[in-house]
Amino acid sequence: MRYSQTHKEETRKKLLDAAAAAVRIQGPDRVAVAEVMAQAGLTHGGFYAHFKSKDEMVGAAIGHAFDRSRRRFQRLGEGRSDTDYLSAFVDNYVSAAHRDAPERGCPIATLSNDLPRQGEPARAAFDAGVKSLISSISGRLTVGAAGDRDALAGSLVAEMAGAVALARAVSDREFSDRLLSDARARVKARMGLTDVSSPSDIPPQKA
Repeated sequence: MRYSQTHKEETRKKLLDAAAAAVRIQGPDRVAVAEVMAQAGLTHGGFYAHFKSKDEMVGAAIGHAFDRSRRRFQRLGEGRSDTDYLSAFVDNYVSAAHRDAPERGCPIATLSNDLPRQGEPARAAFDAGVKSLISSISGRLTVGAAGDRDALAGSLVAEMAGAVALARAVSDREFSDRLLSDARARVKARMGLTDVSSPSDIPPQKA
């Protein structure tokens, strides 16, 4: 049976949705092609109609995850000023909801430790995603000299992703919530959005 191009594209999207979630939850090394195909409701034999190898699938999945995050944060910015968008971005990124849903979250916070061991497709997709997020934040910043904003944005991305990763790693929920609230306040202060006096008093975002 011959399938239409639309059907193939829909099937690939379903496969990428499953692969992107699996890669973020399990890590690229532990993802099994058969499990991803089953999760997508597809047979293992259909894998090679979409990808030449597991490495290619992992790279595509990482790119897909970044694309989903990018579209979500673009919607968040619609109709907002730069400062309002950055504040909302930090509240959404450095949040309990993000911490508790790694399968839907930013790949930077879930995959940074895994990427040095991955092949070229994954490394290239990850690099592109990180650079895109840094550029997006840099373009909204209003503090500092224009020539310094890319460097500041890179540092902010590292701080936010690190805060989410650390909040996931600790076992004490109250401590985890406090790490997130402290990080939100500090990041906003570095963006010129708020003054920081007692960041631990800021309530964490609810999932």
